[in-house]
Amino acid sequence: MPFDGQKPGTSGLRKKVRVFQQENYAENFIQSVFDVAERPAGSTLVIGGDGRFHNRTVIQAAIRMAAANGYARVLVGQGGILSTPAASHVIRKYGASGGLILSASHNPGGPDEDFGIKYNVANGGPAPEGVTEAIYQRTTTIDRWLDVDAPDVDLDTIGPTQVGGLAVEVIDSVADYAALMEELFDFPLIRRAVEQGLSMAFDAMHAVTGPYAHEILERRLGFAPGTVRNGVPLEDFGHHHPDPNLVHAKVLYDLMMDPEMAPALGAASDGDGDRNLIIGKGRFITPSDSLAMLAANAHLAPAYAGGLKGIARSMPTSAAADRVAEALGIPAFETPTGWKFFGNLLDAGMATICGEESAGTGSDHVREKDGLWAVLLWLNVLAATGKSVDQIAREHWARFGRNYYARHDYEGVDSAAAQGVMAGLEAELATLPGTAVGPLVVERAENFAYADPVDGSTSRNQGLIVAFSGGSRLVLRLSGTGTQGATIRLYLERFEPAGGNLDGDTATMLDDLVQAAEHLARIAALTGRTAPDVIT
Repeated sequence: MPFDGQKPGTSGLRKKVRVFQQENYAENFIQSVFDVAERPAGSTLVIGGDGRFHNRTVIQAAIRMAAANGYARVLVGQGGILSTPAASHVIRKYGASGGLILSASHNPGGPDEDFGIKYNVANGGPAPEGVTEAIYQRTTTIDRWLDVDAPDVDLDTIGPTQVGGLAVEVIDSVADYAALMEELFDFPLIRRAVEQGLSMAFDAMHAVTGPYAHEILERRLGFAPGTVRNGVPLEDFGHHHPDPNLVHAKVLYDLMMDPEMAPALGAASDGDGDRNLIIGKGRFITPSDSLAMLAANAHLAPAYAGGLKGIARSMPTSAAADRVAEALGIPAFETPTGWKFFGNLLDAGMATICGEESAGTGSDHVREKDGLWAVLLWLNVLAATGKSVDQIAREHWARFGRNYYARHDYEGVDSAAAQGVMAGLEAELATLPGTAVGPLVVERAENFAYADPVDGSTSRNQGLIVAFSGGSRLVLRLSGTGTQGATIRLYLERFEPAGGNLDGDTATMLDDLVQAAEHLARIAALTGRTAPDVIT
């Protein structure tokens, strides 16, 4: 029997664990994926997850179902562990037809928290909208799911086994990914810098990147034992929220702001390993700035020494990367939120580096954002230049100007009230250009639509933009990554040209935009929320 609401969002199907624990719930969704997915005879399926509560149960069910559905081989990460970028790489390396990634990303884990299933296609990237819509439609009519009677697979022991006619191989979760990182970056250069005193702190947040960080940072690059903190994946992430932002990684932030104790680089990743946090000694780097600074310096790493083909960013991400693209003489692409939109550009060779303001950055090495990749590129840049994070940031702003930026999240808002906020502003868009809001003058107002330059598809209603003269803007959209209520995301961006105030307080520099946003969107009046839950 169908379940209501099994519609995948930007990163798969996410619900509370107790929802997934309903009889047949996970099986219905997985069967719908198998019914829709393109998978030639003899196909390989990759399965892995972030180690959160309920992962092992669903992985065992997925293996048996893959056997019943005619897959020839399943590759599953040891312990059920595969970071999202590592899963993307495994799919690509071994020619799999796709993969199931069991994660709710940065959402909390545990019996009373969140769970998720995402399907990635043969290029290693998230299923495109046409596929996710087909999966959803199948969930509304499904009347059977297929299974075999077989014992559980020993997920903790590397090696092959059989489940019915299915060859199952438990693989080292880290080895393939670590080898790829050694190909992309100058590990000998970074090792020498570490020997000469380059230091860092990495918070794995008791999530999936712990094993990867221990192997790459401490064993292969020579950082001191203890560099990786909270490095053991736990089913409930140690009762913490594995979201690498300034609220949930406050301990790391406080360390990096300590002039006596801070190492050269502080970094963190999230539940499934696809996001990153970058903080230098005394200097927080916003994800938007990190994308721009990495793009400007990517040529220092071996994989990108020949230059970039293009830079892509999600629409809410600041325009800082666009200025780098212009200076490099390469295209800049503005896409909707969701990594799947970068996949076409990467596959077509039109972009090399991509990023989102929600702390996701990556390149054409996989088809997912990649938290550790971003950290390693920062380390490569630090080792190659001998400069501090703060110095790199200051020199970047002196050349390109600075996009002061913040995201205000209003979480768990009543869905009707949240829709009211969006509808109210959208109704005003056509009349806003030319009007003054405090000291700001509206230059452009629109509901963002994206025409894919590769396949010609159009994605509409991707967020509301109010752009002001001088390069400042505000963006409003509803998030699809939560499991209850609605999250209103308000993005604030002020451009300060080179030669202007490049080291001001972010909150002060954005105050006019905060006031304009309340005047235009009336979030407090319509939701009762007088302040955001999280400011990033």
